[in-house]
Amino acid sequence: MKERTKLLLIITIFLGAYFIPFGNIRIQQSINEAFLILHDYARHHIILCLIPAFFIAGGIAVFLSQDAVLKYFGANAKKWISYSIASISGTILAVCSCTVLPLFAGIYKRGAGLGPAVAFLYSGPAINVLAIILTAKVLGMELGIARAFGAIAFSIIIGLLMHFIFIKEENKRIESNESFKIEQDTSSFPLYKSIVFFALMIGILVFMNWGKAESSYYIWNFIYSVKWYISAMLFVILLLVLKSWFSKENIKNWFDSTWGFSKQILPLLLVGVMVSGFLLGRPGHESLIPSKWISSLVGGNSLFANFFASVAGALMYFATLTEIPILQGLIGNGMGKGPALALLLAGPALSLPSMLVIRSILGTKKASVYIILVIIMATICGIIYGNIS
Repeated sequence: MKERTKLLLIITIFLGAYFIPFGNIRIQQSINEAFLILHDYARHHIILCLIPAFFIAGGIAVFLSQDAVLKYFGANAKKWISYSIASISGTILAVCSCTVLPLFAGIYKRGAGLGPAVAFLYSGPAINVLAIILTAKVLGMELGIARAFGAIAFSIIIGLLMHFIFIKEENKRIESNESFKIEQDTSSFPLYKSIVFFALMIGILVFMNWGKAESSYYIWNFIYSVKWYISAMLFVILLLVLKSWFSKENIKNWFDSTWGFSKQILPLLLVGVMVSGFLLGRPGHESLIPSKWISSLVGGNSLFANFFASVAGALMYFATLTEIPILQGLIGNGMGKGPALALLLAGPALSLPSMLVIRSILGTKKASVYIILVIIMATICGIIYGNIS
């Protein structure tokens, strides 16, 4: 099978090199957009977002108490606790659809149930506090509130649906892995050390990516003005914690785990970002698919308009907060309120790069069902909102 895959890849590359009209201006522009979006991603997201996220995921796999994961996110955990925590996790982690992937992979492989893990996967990028505030400020209070409530309900419903659809497979996964059945944590690493360790890393991730808000948000912008001092202070404290509490073997295992997640996720992510840039381009820049096509297809509140907005949002890559200016431009060009909410619910939670990575973690069947559920739910929510707004 591997040899067939290699042969198919070689044939695909050859056919592309042979038939793609590279002299065409739009093709050249699309290729340029693919590398420019990769350049933008490398400069603004890999260092500040992904690398800290990989280290957090590696820490989850090595240091997080298995008992704690199973207690709050495990298949046998109380559903109201696990889904409640998972559905509001995005208020703590202001991350995009790609940055949340290493964290999702970490808790899922540590023993979290599929339902709570998927709820966490969706809510991480969807319920960003600043994004909700800016949505209300820029696009209207009504749409901001609809986005907040829709995203929370979304994560719980999709998580529950994934749980019940794949309940037999999940039971087999748990039965085949004895480590998921641990009732009492036997780790010698104290809980308070884990809490301090992860709080410092999450703090570094959050403050390094703290964005500037509207001028009226004084406290938020004050934190923005001193975010690098806060990040540096947290980093120094983290180094002291590592030196005082961790052995060389602990640190080595942590780095090995981090590298494992990086190898699995980063290559697919970068390929997906380039494909997304080639097809759709960066915000405000034309690529292979003209932006006016999208704008002309999502006016009104028809089933097609909402469905198209959901699919387009699912395929596009949105860095944190970039969906708001994109929506502002689309609404200005005639996009309906329903499709706007549909795109807001599908876009931040999915992207072409994240789909590739989710497939590598969950497998083709589970990843496909998750993607379909997000698109269907976003479409339904868009139609309902468009009719009542």
